[in-house]
Amino acid sequence: MVFLDFEKPLESLYEQLDKIRQVADEGELDMSETIKELENRIKAKRKEIYEHLSGWQKVQLSRHPERPYTLYYIEQMCRKFIELHGDRYVKDDKAIVGGLANIDGQSVVILGHQKGVNTKMRQYRNFGMANPEGYRKALRLMKLAERFGFPIVTLIDTPGAYPGIEAEERGQAEAIARNLFEMAQLRVPIICIVIGEGASGGAIGIGLGDKVYMLENTWYSVISPESCSSILWRSWDYKEQAAEALKLTADDMMKFGLIDDIIREPIGGAHIEPESMAKILKRYIKKAIAELQEMNASNFE
Repeated sequence: MVFLDFEKPLESLYEQLDKIRQVADEGELDMSETIKELENRIKAKRKEIYEHLSGWQKVQLSRHPERPYTLYYIEQMCRKFIELHGDRYVKDDKAIVGGLANIDGQSVVILGHQKGVNTKMRQYRNFGMANPEGYRKALRLMKLAERFGFPIVTLIDTPGAYPGIEAEERGQAEAIARNLFEMAQLRVPIICIVIGEGASGGAIGIGLGDKVYMLENTWYSVISPESCSSILWRSWDYKEQAAEALKLTADDMMKFGLIDDIIREPIGGAHIEPESMAKILKRYIKKAIAELQEMNASNFE
């Protein structure tokens, strides 16, 4: 397990638990009561830590290396998934994945940012930072969904759109703006969910929907705490203060009326019980689709 800075008290408890289990296995001893006591202490300490997380701590959790990404949720939630590639202009952007899927008999188009589960895959996925062709691929898939009347599900998890010169040369800002313009007019339900980081135009490029949700330990902001700190204080050392000032947590977004609901995570974060998190996410998606499909787009023309 990977422990963040504020989880250090848990790390020592887990080390004790591993040693006791090792002694029990090697000596063939019955240490069940001691193990149970330690497990209860771990649960209590985890609850204590996670009841009062700061904005910066939630940013750290959203970036946890063991946190589930888009492809994991797709695999867990969908009976079938056919990935579709390419924007039909330049190339296939690996930072955004998407395609046709089936969620308990409901056909959908599902897409989202994919960061990669190890160093090699993170480089392959460009750390979840999409180029213009990624947003154009997303728009192509959303237009396909509209053509066949399929609901659209987008999973947002990006540190931002790719800021390279080549991305700007190929029209990064135009691609994101075009997505917003087109998504506002699509005649099928769009459900957007922030599953990790929701940074700047990189997030909003696939984040305009009829229902917008955030997982409990995620953030959504025009700028990251580090970048905000470097602009205001000329240093990254004030990122914790920046995170608080930005009001970027799910609770803040809910207070501002910018999202429809907060999807609660298992205590300790989505990475502690990823399968349970996928089931919770699936329930929200199915409920949102059912609510939105009762509405008639022609009533709003």
